Amino acid sequence: MKADGIIAKLKSMRNERNIEKMKKFGIVSKAEILGIPKPKLRKLAKTIGKNTELALELWKHNIHEARILATMIANPKEFKREYAYQWIKDIDNWDLCDQFVMNLLWKTEYAHEIVKELCQRQEEFAKRAGFALIAKLAMSDKKLDDEFFQKLLPVIERESNDKRKYVRKAISWALRQIAKKRILAPANEERQVAET
Repeated sequence: MKADGIIAKLKSMRNERNIEKMKKFGIVSKAEILGIPKPKLRKLAKTIGKNTELALELWKHNIHEARILATMIANPKEFKREYAYQWIKDIDNWDLCDQFVMNLLWKTEYAHEIVKELCQRQEEFAKRAGFALIAKLAMSDKKLDDEFFQKLLPVIERESNDKRKYVRKAISWALRQIAKKRILAPANEERQVAET
C-alpha cells in the first residue's frame, strides 16, 4: 500500500459525528481530523504491517488519524531518535501524544534515555509525552527495576507544579502507574503464590 492510497481510504472513512465527540473530549488539532475510531485504525494497521518508511510518509500528510496510524505501523527497532523528536514537535493534542507513546515510543531502544529530558521540556505535549512514557513503562516494561522510577521521582515532584491540565493529568497518571507497579504488584504476586 502507498501513502496516497491509505490517505484516500482514511478520507473515505470520515465520521462527522465522531469529530464532534472528539471535540468534547478536547481532541482538537491544527491537523485535519477525520473522526475514525481507533479499532478501525488498528484493523487497517494490521493489514498494512510494520513499515517505518510508510509511517514517515503518512505523518507528513498532517491528518490526525494518519498520524495515529503512523504510530501503529512504525517499527520501533527502526524508529530513530531524530524521528521521535520531530514527531513530538508536531504533536498538538493529548490523543496523538498518548497514541505515539503507547503504540511506539516506549518500545524504542532509547525510550529509557529520553524520558527524563522530555519531562523537563517546556512544550506542553513534549512534557506530557515524558510523563505518559513513565506511565507506560511502569505498566509494560517488566525489566525495569525500582531504581529507574526512584530516579524519576525528583523530576516528577519538581514538575508537578505545572498548571497545564494535560501535563497535570499525565503526571497523575505516571504516579498512579508507578504505585500500581511497585505497591500492588507484590501483593498480587503473594496472592498468586498463596493460591497455588
